[in-house]
Order: sequence, then structure tokens, then C-alpha cells
Amino acid sequence: MAKNVLTSQEIEDRLAALPEWSVEDGKIARSYRLADHFAAAAMVLHVARIQEELNHHSDLTLGYNTVDLAVNSHDVGGITDRDFDLAARVEEIAPTHGAS
Repeated sequence: MAKNVLTSQEIEDRLAALPEWSVEDGKIARSYRLADHFAAAAMVLHVARIQEELNHHSDLTLGYNTVDLAVNSHDVGGITDRDFDLAARVEEIAPTHGAS
């Protein structure tokens, strides 16, 4: 997959499909709230597995009942399609963990 940095307009267009995601400090980011710490930890493990599959890793933070993600393609210095692919995969699995 190409690693071309997206333009601001392309990023805004792609964010329309991921309404809870936003741009923060040059990364696309989202926070999820879960029922408890165990559910949050289980989601972190699931996200880690997806990141390994895609060979693309985010900043992933586990709180008591929260999971925070922030991702960009640091190797090319910006936000790329790869970041949105990861975000979309996380969005697919989040409901299975009860995340909101």
C-alpha cells in the first residue's frame, strides 16, 4: 500500500466515515469508554493483534475503563491511508467489547 501523506481535505473526507475520530497533534485519534478495566484490557489486546496483522502501530493507552488511540505514519511524516485502515478495523471490533 502506498504511504503518501494525505492532504487536509482528504483527511477531513476520510474522517466523515469515522465520526468519533479527530485530528490531534498530527495524528488521528479516538477515545473509547468501556464497562470496566477488564473490558478495556481485552480491547487493547485485540487492537494489538490487529496492529501486528497490519504491521502498523498506534499510540495505545489503557486507562481504568478507557482505551485511547492516536496514529499517524511517522515514517513518512503524516497521516496516510494506512492510519485510516487501522482506525476502521478498530471501529469494527470496538462494539464487540462494549466500547462507546
